[in-house]
Amino acid sequence: MKAHKVLPERAPLDMPRHRVNEPGQALRQHSIPFFTSFSTVLSRLFILLVTVGLSVYGIREMHGVLSTNSITSLQWVFLCLFSLNFIWISFAFSQALLGFLINLKPRIIKKAETEPNFTTAILFPVYKEEPGRIVAAIKAMREDLLKQAPGKYAFFILSDTNQANAWLAEEKAFIELFETQNEDCPVYYRRRANNQERKAGNIAHWVSNWGGAYEAMIVLDADSLMSAQSMLTLSRRLAAAPGVGLIQTLPTLISASSLYGKLQQFANHCFGPIYAEGLAAWHGLSSNFWGHNAIIRTRAFAESCSLPILPGKAPFGGHILSHDFIEAALLRRAGWGVRFDTDIQDSYEEAPPSLTDVIVRDRRWCQGNLQHGRILLAHDLAFPTRLHIFSGMMSYLSAVLWLSLIMVGLAIAVQAQFVRPEYFANPSLFPLWPVFDAERALDLFVVSMAIVLAPKLFGWFAALVNWRRCKQFGGPVLLTFSILFEAIMSALYAPILMVAQFGVVCHILMGKDSGWNPQSRDDGALSLGQVTRDHHSHTLFGFILAGISYSLSIEMFYWLLPISGGLMLSIPLSWLSGGAKRARPFTILGLLRAPEEKRPSSIVKSLMEQIKKTPQQDPVDSPLMCLDQHAELCKWHLAQLPLIDAPKPDEFHAPTVTAEWKIRHASSLQQLEKSLEPVEMIALLSQEFAVKQLKTHGLVRHHD
Repeated sequence: MKAHKVLPERAPLDMPRHRVNEPGQALRQHSIPFFTSFSTVLSRLFILLVTVGLSVYGIREMHGVLSTNSITSLQWVFLCLFSLNFIWISFAFSQALLGFLINLKPRIIKKAETEPNFTTAILFPVYKEEPGRIVAAIKAMREDLLKQAPGKYAFFILSDTNQANAWLAEEKAFIELFETQNEDCPVYYRRRANNQERKAGNIAHWVSNWGGAYEAMIVLDADSLMSAQSMLTLSRRLAAAPGVGLIQTLPTLISASSLYGKLQQFANHCFGPIYAEGLAAWHGLSSNFWGHNAIIRTRAFAESCSLPILPGKAPFGGHILSHDFIEAALLRRAGWGVRFDTDIQDSYEEAPPSLTDVIVRDRRWCQGNLQHGRILLAHDLAFPTRLHIFSGMMSYLSAVLWLSLIMVGLAIAVQAQFVRPEYFANPSLFPLWPVFDAERALDLFVVSMAIVLAPKLFGWFAALVNWRRCKQFGGPVLLTFSILFEAIMSALYAPILMVAQFGVVCHILMGKDSGWNPQSRDDGALSLGQVTRDHHSHTLFGFILAGISYSLSIEMFYWLLPISGGLMLSIPLSWLSGGAKRARPFTILGLLRAPEEKRPSSIVKSLMEQIKKTPQQDPVDSPLMCLDQHAELCKWHLAQLPLIDAPKPDEFHAPTVTAEWKIRHASSLQQLEKSLEPVEMIALLSQEFAVKQLKTHGLVRHHD
């Protein structure tokens, strides 16, 4: 293969840095039927009425439960915490109910589509990912696009990998894509020398350098997959709506092999569409961005989405960690519509394989969402936008509220058991007798559980009445058992996640930064020793909670058993969550079957075939030895240099200077590699003249 730079000519776009507080603009003119705008208003009114109605009922009933005469200070705290939690679950229920009602009727109005006269870039941001999966996905999608839309799309692999061995592994894998290059659907590769601002900076770097040549960009994740028809639909809908800046799809989970992965996948297939319909209905043109599987108008993004830098240090200051919510907010503030189209099929992603992987991911997501509190009250944000940001924060703060509610409730019980009551604490002739209405409490508990479980029942019923969809889940019997099993397992895992998220929130509030770690792409199998180290504190807390509640009363023990039980079983539950072999018995029984398992779509089939064809690469343990042993790789690597954002040869760059000195004084390639620090190795590989010095000093063979 002839070694050449695998990048098109630069087409820069200016991306001015924005501030938190800036004036907003009204929505641009766009082609949208009156009925759609009217339905958005009705949907928001429905959400408001249901949420307020349920919240008033729940808070009033809890007030009645606690006392018919007076409420103690501790009970007031309990009531406040309960109120916040009940409002939150009522809001979630209202969206699920709206989605369920919409799902019952056929879709009347279809989104307008126009054949686009522009080329769309497909962006693959990667960070220390397994390159074989990316190669297989691009091959599958490129093959599909060449059949249906030749000359309309171009792939860009945007690497932020900052480890030398992972960088060389990427290049070894991606060379194959360029050997079969096709101008009707080209594949380009770019690695940044400086990966500041993480994924947001990665996308912004591409927009600033090549965005001017592409009217639109489809942003994917390393585990994303989309069919050509889905991408064409996105491009056509964006072309038909000049006032829309972003269209988000509903990604469907695939390729789950572990128990926890299958639980997420089944819930995504069965319950996800119901909830998504409700979200899309009230969002209107003020929807959200999930960071991937969406199309964005490139110039709108360039004008609006250079994220502000928050004052102070991490975790709350500096660069914005969770960029997607804020990019959607900035687009909407600049007058661009942001839409969530739930009807676009064949949009896929993969889920974290185990409970441990979810907790690791939540650590990063939690910091990003809490950081959004600095933007929640920014100038001229649309109210739905503020609600998106607040919802993201509440998805983690709710764990603090729930655990606090449990502990305050336990404190009330301890107080009642061991503290002498003062019925005449205030000067009065009449005592204040605390009253607890047990019957009312039971009724409220039943209602609360119904609200929490309702989305699962909605999903079950929606699948049951659709025979074709029901068969995809294995028929009515397997569907019902799968929903029951998912509900039980989710209830067991929920308290573990609650306590873990509580700890994460506390760490962040203490000022600890999460860092930047890639998501695990294997089956998540962990040893019993590893999960014991990860969950011994959860187990201990569960036993303490169970012991205290049992000492108070058997009724209290049973009330808290769903929480303490999950915590006490956290070690075996976490061990069971990961690993394909551990999930095999459930697969054999047909539980948690997802539609894509038995009859995958053509693009999923193509991906599976490409994964089988893609050879498993050996890891690159020695980057310099790898370049020395693979002449073609070395030539191709040199052809990609210099990097756009790399230091110039005449600039002082300490790691490069140090690497050059070590090259001049190294006796062998092996000795040089041992002496180089990771940042020096990256600096060496990023500079063409530095790599060529290896030959000059006789450390590598000559590659013509």
